[in-house]
Amino acid sequence: MKIAAAPTTFQQIHLWRDMYRLEMACQIVHDSIHIRRGWTQEYLLTIEDAPVGYGSVAIGGPWTNQHALYEFYVVPSERLHLFELFKALLDASTPVSIEVQSNDVLATVMLHAFAPQATSESILFHDKLTTTLVAPGATLREPTVAEAPDTDVEEREWRRVVEVDGHVAASGGVLFHYNRPYGDIYMDVEETFRRRGLGSFLVQELKRLCYEGGHVPAARCNPTNVASRRTLQRAGFVPCGHILKGMLRHD
Repeated sequence: MKIAAAPTTFQQIHLWRDMYRLEMACQIVHDSIHIRRGWTQEYLLTIEDAPVGYGSVAIGGPWTNQHALYEFYVVPSERLHLFELFKALLDASTPVSIEVQSNDVLATVMLHAFAPQATSESILFHDKLTTTLVAPGATLREPTVAEAPDTDVEEREWRRVVEVDGHVAASGGVLFHYNRPYGDIYMDVEETFRRRGLGSFLVQELKRLCYEGGHVPAARCNPTNVASRRTLQRAGFVPCGHILKGMLRHD
């Protein structure tokens, strides 16, 4: 049986990516790499010259000096050949590492088979609970131009600040640099205003903003950031996976 992987273009694999996105049904953290010029190399996977899926390797940006395999998709009817297809992809692309989401079942299986020393780069969260947190004495509002000088009117619509006694105590927003309809929530609380529940209150309100705009909120944080984990969980986010990274073994 002839199993192969060969370099191709994004245009040649974009329909396969639609199938991958449908199967994932979640925020895909590395989604935007595909449309960043010079950041990725796509590979078409074939069996007896018939396309059966694709693989993607990050070659630009943070991965310029250490190419990383980050997506691997095979049509369900050909998954009896997963390991052979993945090995063909490795041979054709020679990446140094693999970086995938643990809720991507196929890629995670390959990671643990070919990179046994994997570590978590981030914890991923999805929204599961509606909360009713309050912040007495605090005002939630859109930032002013002076408070967000690097944004235009449309971007500021997706940002919020929490003001306490005339001071901006916390700020955050929703980013859409991943696959819509998912919005990535971020926030920061000024040190003198921490441990008051303002962070969780802000996250809760950013979730509300996200839903009202027709999007689905998601979030992530460093595995060692206990404070951020607790903040996200108090606002109704539940862990759903990890960004896993490991050095590939080519044998």
